[in-house]
Amino acid sequence: MFLYGYGPQVLEGTWMTAKLSLLSLLVSMLIGLAGASLKLSKNPALRHLSTAYTTLIRSVPDLVLMLLLFYSIQMLVNQITDWYGMAQIDIDPFTAGVVTIGFIYGAYFTETFRGAFLSVPKGQIEAGQSYGMTPFHIFRRILFPQMMRFALPGIGNNLQVLIKASALVSIIGLADIVKVTQDAGRGTTELFYFSILAAVIYLAITTITNIGLHHLEKRYMVGVKENKL
Repeated sequence: MFLYGYGPQVLEGTWMTAKLSLLSLLVSMLIGLAGASLKLSKNPALRHLSTAYTTLIRSVPDLVLMLLLFYSIQMLVNQITDWYGMAQIDIDPFTAGVVTIGFIYGAYFTETFRGAFLSVPKGQIEAGQSYGMTPFHIFRRILFPQMMRFALPGIGNNLQVLIKASALVSIIGLADIVKVTQDAGRGTTELFYFSILAAVIYLAITTITNIGLHHLEKRYMVGVKENKL
């Protein structure tokens, strides 16, 4: 048989990987926007805090950070429940994976968004202020659309790496595509075959995301002339 009876497990693992990647992307982008805002803040303490975060996260391997964050979060939750005499709460691997991957890649998105914000001409922001626009409307109508145009290439690169990094959650027990295919390979002695299958599934996921990013780039490039050599 094509999947040796492991079809449902492989499908569930693929769906788990897709959900994990999507939610981790959302968390990392929110953290990235907040981190970029802190880096561009006029408050030195906030700038130093954001710089320390991005420097630390980008200097430590993802696997080490995954283990540190997973176990530290669980230890913190255990301490809180002990203090208040509550029953122990075990964090499920999916939630832990979303939080840890989002926190790790939030550092990379921080730098991506910071560069994109700086690329927007200040004169346009000043023009919005002169028209009496509120900071929220300036962000929504002027800053964010142009920032996204500059940020999309970096977002695409970060997303590809984030999807591949989602495989790390298999070490904390989440039944993603890596764990499912490895279990299937050991159960059928076809480990190489199922490893190739996992690679093909990851390739399919990244291809779909590339198509989506291409459409986003076309949308945010509307009205912008392309330089032709």
